[in-house]
Amino acid sequence: MEALASPQAPFTVRVFVQRFSSTPRGARLARQLALHQLNEWGIPYGGDASETTALIVAELVANAVTHGRVPGRDFELRLVHAPGDRRTLGVLRIEVTDARGERRPPGPGELVAPPPGSGSGHGLILVEALADRWAVVDRVPPGKTVRAELDLLY
Repeated sequence: MEALASPQAPFTVRVFVQRFSSTPRGARLARQLALHQLNEWGIPYGGDASETTALIVAELVANAVTHGRVPGRDFELRLVHAPGDRRTLGVLRIEVTDARGERRPPGPGELVAPPPGSGSGHGLILVEALADRWAVVDRVPPGKTVRAELDLLY
């Protein structure tokens, strides 16, 4: 007789997806709703994970609104929280997708610091510094997704 495998612990992946208008107001709303969703998932307002997420979301949605805007097209924010093991609270993936495919930003390891006093161009440098992993991914129909992941530690 074959032995039965031991039962696995429940594994719940939480997903939040919302489209927003490609406007400064849409960017602000995306950041606010992201933090609200994290709080609902047990990642409290004001904690390190929440604050880091707020900065990454703010930079990615600002880029989507500023550089990825196509008139009449929205951007999408996707948050995915996969549970961890005994050492971590899991992984949080932040994805921002826009409709502009021809203006692809540099990816990890390709960033060049903007000239001093330029006032812009620091967003992805900040994302690279804060995220444990990040990437720029093409999508079909034309567009791109910038993805950042955070390992959530106890």
